[in-house]
Amino acid sequence: MTLSSATSPLIHIAAALLIGPDGRTLLVRKRGTQAFMQPGGKIEPSELPAQALARELEEELGLRIDPADARYLGRFSAPAANEPGFVVEAELFRLDLDTNEVQPAAEIEEVRWIDPEVADELTLAPLTRDLILPFYRASQLASA
Repeated sequence: MTLSSATSPLIHIAAALLIGPDGRTLLVRKRGTQAFMQPGGKIEPSELPAQALARELEEELGLRIDPADARYLGRFSAPAANEPGFVVEAELFRLDLDTNEVQPAAEIEEVRWIDPEVADELTLAPLTRDLILPFYRASQLASA
């Protein structure tokens, strides 16, 4: 799924659709920015996407995961929220958590557990707003 322009420079990341025990999803906001987005971060040249995700979740949220538990959902692209002129290309993984206990760390200033149906009051990154939350809502309808 994509909203990107093929001519824009890419930022390749691993991102998580973290689902809490109550079905809400976790969004993060980086220090000095306005938009909430999926947790995750840039994939280093020597890393597999699931390994990058595990590293980023531990650095940013103190959350330790086994990369094998991350279920791959696909590649999603949209204009980057914080880097004008760039496109973020996310390898998206779903993780179902048995706790809502996470702590913002590193560059994360704020975390919010949100109901994906009523996230309209937040400023959301294009990737989250236009692709990931609609994808999650559609998957919830399909499994209902």
